[in-house]
Amino acid sequence: MPYGETGDGSVQVIPFQLLSWKPRALYFPEFATAEQCQSIIKMAKSNLKPSTLALRKGETDESTKGTRTSSGTFISASEDKTGILDAIEQKIARATMLPKTHGEAFNILRYNIGQKYDSHYDAFNPAEYGPQKSQRIASFLLYLSDVEEGGETMFPFENGAKIGMGFDYRKCTGLKVKPRKGDGLLFYSVFPNGTIDQLSLHGSCPVIEGEKWVATKWIRDQVEEE
Repeated sequence: MPYGETGDGSVQVIPFQLLSWKPRALYFPEFATAEQCQSIIKMAKSNLKPSTLALRKGETDESTKGTRTSSGTFISASEDKTGILDAIEQKIARATMLPKTHGEAFNILRYNIGQKYDSHYDAFNPAEYGPQKSQRIASFLLYLSDVEEGGETMFPFENGAKIGMGFDYRKCTGLKVKPRKGDGLLFYSVFPNGTIDQLSLHGSCPVIEGEKWVATKWIRDQVEEE
């Protein structure tokens, strides 16, 4: 069969498991090798800083203290001379069918014991954050380490459960995905019509034992400028 100039020249299989329709979430086992994961951790380790939040109208650093307690750093594929991030980025583009030009730099995160990220949305609601030049439509999480206990990625509103019931955003509940080194998790924050999926609310449960490392790739509906 003929193929387009910009596509792959041969068939490439990327195994995945459908985790949920509401929200749309897919799991990719063995997406990266253990060696690739270790290399990404190594390049990030010396540049970690406390993770920050995009603040909504009326919020302050003080009022949101404790919401996100990880540390992290941003690394773009162009900064990585080993080519590992570029290879991962290209594989994410194939898996999502969203061009790599639409992706933000990788956010490499470390969660120590007790650290977590309360439930939140990756998409920015203009009513809360103001006008947006582009929107985060999907998120790809590459787990860089195993976690002995805790540290799951959670979707508390799966299938509409608990939504609109005075939900405690600090609670670790709902669909939980356990981090496993080299595996990937893709979920969509908006519907094809551009509206935000309220069921895409998600968070990171506290690490109880071990250390959690993850590389997050946020993908937007417009080309990301370097």
